[in-house]
Amino acid sequence: MSDPKLSDIYRNYIACLNSQDWPNLGQFVDKNAIHNGHPFGLVGYREMLERDFEQIPDIYFSIQMLVADTSHVASRLAFDCTPKGTFLGLPVNGLKIAFTENVFYEFRNGRIVEVWSVIDKAAIEAQL
Repeated sequence: MSDPKLSDIYRNYIACLNSQDWPNLGQFVDKNAIHNGHPFGLVGYREMLERDFEQIPDIYFSIQMLVADTSHVASRLAFDCTPKGTFLGLPVNGLKIAFTENVFYEFRNGRIVEVWSVIDKAAIEAQL
């Protein structure tokens, strides 16, 4: 049996996020994962995502663009959602907003070991 392509693993990871299947997050995220230079580990990574879903109940990760090689994924994610209160320091307070995130991942042994993420905060500011 051949190894699944990294793009397929990534799509399954996004499906895991969208279904909030936290018990299976460890299939995709390494126990020592780093996010934007911070060593979150799997526990911290999960806490970050759970907090995101608490603050933005209708969040849905939609892949707009995906490029993958054998160890890295680059993705542009689109969001159309309604944060409950402050989001990225902005007083969104229940307004419907749309924005994108450009994110790069390093994978090792089929799991995310490092993430670099940039959210288009200017797009959100323009909607407020």
